[in-house]
Amino acid sequence: MPEHTTERVKQILSWYGSDNPGTLANLHRMLMHGKLGGTGKMVILPVDQGFEHGPARSFAKNPDGYDPDYHFQLAIDAGCNAYAAPLGFIEAGAAKFAGQIPLILKLNNSDSLSKMGGAPCSAVTASVKEAVRLGCSAVGFTIYPASDARNTQLEELREITQEAKSMGLAVVVWSYPRGSGVSKDGETAVDISAYAAQIAAQMGAHVIKVKPPKDLVELDAAKKVYEEQKIPTKTLAERVRHVVQSAFNGKRIVIFSGGEAKGTDAVLEEIRGLKEGGAFGSIMGRNAFQRPKAEALKLLAEVMKIYAS
Repeated sequence: MPEHTTERVKQILSWYGSDNPGTLANLHRMLMHGKLGGTGKMVILPVDQGFEHGPARSFAKNPDGYDPDYHFQLAIDAGCNAYAAPLGFIEAGAAKFAGQIPLILKLNNSDSLSKMGGAPCSAVTASVKEAVRLGCSAVGFTIYPASDARNTQLEELREITQEAKSMGLAVVVWSYPRGSGVSKDGETAVDISAYAAQIAAQMGAHVIKVKPPKDLVELDAAKKVYEEQKIPTKTLAERVRHVVQSAFNGKRIVIFSGGEAKGTDAVLEEIRGLKEGGAFGSIMGRNAFQRPKAEALKLLAEVMKIYAS
């Protein structure tokens, strides 16, 4: 981590001119922390899968992961920019690891025990005040554009964003299209991913998390535009470039999820495509914490090396 604020970080912070010094300081803290500190790139460790998918599905492959302390230490040892988790995991280690890594408190979560059909909607499970109490730099919130319950989610996000910014915290939005408005394949179509990034930016997010986009255009109305304007989508880099462009012409931090666990070669190949397309970084959970620690640290080091190159 460089001793002084880099020109790249200054440039990124200049895009958030309406924010107060507290929020800018917390953004600065995340951008300057860890092995990628000062580069304008970010690698974040998220561990909300225990809540979202269940403990065995999340941690049985690497039983050390049942312990909340393990994830704090993994993020610290790997040199991540931040660590994100729901209330319980953050509370379990916030005091022990205070000040050692920027924290993102995930304020809403869902579980896989109930199927909500066309109206997926996460419950608000923590508060902005708890994020302040626990020393977090940011709050995280998931929205499901295309859900029949999207209006409720957007209204909740508006209130949380307003409160978080008033208290000097940054806002990270997981923007995952899901529900009756899109097909299963369409959830990661390039036009849908770009739309999801735009919605999160319009809602006031500082950092936007979307899934890597596939070479598919879901909406008929969008297909005409993509064809007429010859928007390139054949390679991952081209698609990522389009998604980043869709977030205020690249003036919002857009990072990409790691998705389901996959082999090391596949992970690194995807990271190269993301980096080439101008991604600001990755938020990588299962592909990191489900591996033995030494293997996870090696993988995260390779990921950061690619983004830093």
